[in-house]
Amino acid sequence: MTALLPPDELSFDRGYRYRVLRSRAEHLSILIRLRPAIVTLALMLAAAAVAVVSLGIGDFVVPIPDVVATLFGLGSPKAQLVVLQWRMPRVLLALALGAALGAAGAIFQSLTRNPLGSPDLIGFDSGAYVGALLVITTVGTGYAAVAAGSIAGGLATAVLVYVLAYRRGFQGFRLIIVGIAVSAMMASVDTWIILNADLYIALAAGAWGSGSLNAVGWEQAGPATIVIIVLGVLAALLARGMHALEVGDDAAVALGVQGGRVRLGLVAVGVGFTATATAAAGPIAFVSLAAPQLARRLTRSAGVTLAASAAMGSFLLVASDLVAQRLFAPAQLPVGVVTVCFGGAYLIWLLISEARRR
Repeated sequence: MTALLPPDELSFDRGYRYRVLRSRAEHLSILIRLRPAIVTLALMLAAAAVAVVSLGIGDFVVPIPDVVATLFGLGSPKAQLVVLQWRMPRVLLALALGAALGAAGAIFQSLTRNPLGSPDLIGFDSGAYVGALLVITTVGTGYAAVAAGSIAGGLATAVLVYVLAYRRGFQGFRLIIVGIAVSAMMASVDTWIILNADLYIALAAGAWGSGSLNAVGWEQAGPATIVIIVLGVLAALLARGMHALEVGDDAAVALGVQGGRVRLGLVAVGVGFTATATAAAGPIAFVSLAAPQLARRLTRSAGVTLAASAAMGSFLLVASDLVAQRLFAPAQLPVGVVTVCFGGAYLIWLLISEARRR
């Protein structure tokens, strides 16, 4: 059992309000910052609200009360078919992949200590895409094979980037520069593979490479969601070490954190998030870049946090997918087109705000 400390035991640090959850035997205590917790909950509720709207909107409109009733098993057979079989896989995948991309962005921005250190900029997305393309053009389009190729490509690219960036330790800026160079090389390999592939495979791979949730079903949504949940548990276990590494390896060692193992585990989990998203929907740009920084601004935290970044990623991707579905209905855009437009606007705003500060 856990008990909440009374209000007079609240503490304040740099203006942040905390509560401590402590077991009655006092063998375990958990420090909770109230504002990040509230922001994360609000983002999760916002993502859920957009998801419910997405389940109801389409050629066959299902009223919101009927959508909610269907989710609890009380809807009509027609509503269950439309909501649970036709639309739920896409919405669930948008929520899960958005959380994965947001968490991956938080991990790599924390490791590089740079807001530009997201997997889509430092080449891990491109490497996962190359691995998936190689499988698509040689083996087939089965989800398991594509997922394995995507994960292998992402891990190989991560190893390459880290080997090239290592000079008596890791520096975030060097890692980003090397990652951008490797990403450009991977993009060239992508183009070469598509140009030498069969015409129909090349067209399918090109459309998938934009990042699309169109025509996804339970065969993609189910396995991807399970993998992301497992990776999320591993990320939560590594979160303390991640935040300790942000203040430096020496301080992390003083706190009992084994920097090398934690960093390796974080890289593996972050690449797993990215590769799973790429295998399910193709490379979706800018979510992993923008979600952690937007969440950090809302929570007013000193660094990025995994939970808030994942919640923001879910909200951004499910909202972007709703726009992609309805903007030019009945035609549907790849969700990656919407996230690129959003990401470009975000970068312009970020540059303007930084220029005003200086």
